Amino acid sequence: MSESSAEVVAAVASATGAAANWRRATGIAGAAIGVIAAGAAAGVAIERMTVGRGMRQKARLALDSAGPYGSLRGTPGRAYADDGTELYYEVDDLDPEAALALTPRRRRLFGRKAPAPVTVVFSHGYCLNQDSWHFQRAALRGVVRTVHWDQRSHGRSGRGVAQTQEGTHVDIEQLGRDLKAVIDAAAPEGPLVLVGHSMGGMTVMALADQYPELIRERVVATAFVGTSSGKLGEVNFGLPVAGVNAVRRVLPGVLRALGQRAELVEKGRRATADLFAGIIKRYSFSSRDVDPAVARFAERMIEGTPIDVVAEFYPAFADHDKTEALAHFTDMPVLVLAGVGDLVTPSEHSEAIADLLPDAELVLVPDAGHLVMLEHPEVVTDRLADLLTRAGAVPAGATVSGYGSTSSTAQRG
Repeated sequence: MSESSAEVVAAVASATGAAANWRRATGIAGAAIGVIAAGAAAGVAIERMTVGRGMRQKARLALDSAGPYGSLRGTPGRAYADDGTELYYEVDDLDPEAALALTPRRRRLFGRKAPAPVTVVFSHGYCLNQDSWHFQRAALRGVVRTVHWDQRSHGRSGRGVAQTQEGTHVDIEQLGRDLKAVIDAAAPEGPLVLVGHSMGGMTVMALADQYPELIRERVVATAFVGTSSGKLGEVNFGLPVAGVNAVRRVLPGVLRALGQRAELVEKGRRATADLFAGIIKRYSFSSRDVDPAVARFAERMIEGTPIDVVAEFYPAFADHDKTEALAHFTDMPVLVLAGVGDLVTPSEHSEAIADLLPDAELVLVPDAGHLVMLEHPEVVTDRLADLLTRAGAVPAGATVSGYGSTSSTAQRG
């Protein structure tokens, strides 16, 4: 199995209602759905029984209309991958006037001087989009130049041309080339800081593997958040041994089949929204007091990923192995950060990355799951600000002490 089981599990489980007859025809899919849904939903079933379905639907609508998350927009641009796929990105430029008129919090973070001409490029994870960096984008806006982009077939980017025309699966190497195309279009010169979450971190590794000269000549710092350099096939996602073994055997075939019936599956996902939301919460967050608006924001991003896209990307993670590529990051400041409660890319994978980058800062965040940048944004923003300071992108005298309420809970390696 591989990364972002939250979306894979939810997509398969949510297909049950609308595709019952077809599922019986496929045979083994029924067993897989039962194993996955039972294991993933057990932790949220009691919570869901205490609130009426109608009330939950009204709450989702209210959160959709009121939540500010994902509302930040920058200057739009488009890059084109080597297979012609359109890749959407947005740039938040450095604002000299804003840098002089920072709020007290931002003055504590970055000081009053204009940052160095560095571009920070954020790469998001599987079944998410660029808005998953909402809190960090808000904190850095106007203080340093940033680029946020949507991976192929995600967000506002176009569907992968090779996938739609040739029926090929995505591989991590392709994502690395996509990132290179975005950098060439949005930040063709000047120093870079690369920040990647989950699949986005793997994308950064694939970039280094294929373009080591770019890393050597232009990248001044890197952050790997909740990601892995390989061995994702060994992850059990918090499922019992019997369940995870069954899932590993049948899930790839089930996903291929569901991907061929995308329209039917999407109807099923809408019909089983409650189960879907519970599974996402289990695999995205670890703490019990997550802001409901943040949880709904994550749900919207994940449910916005079509099932055929889920199926196209899924095989890439089992094959992902970029351990050797980490050597390209040894001569720069590196942040490796993960949630201790991450069921998708367990924190042990981040520890393994840090072991190969002994000068990296390793930050393990207690009571945090896979979407740590949304669950504990103050910790992630603090450590990114410190990374930018060490890289010379912000004034050396800047301090991040006192920012947020839970940063002191992080454990640094």
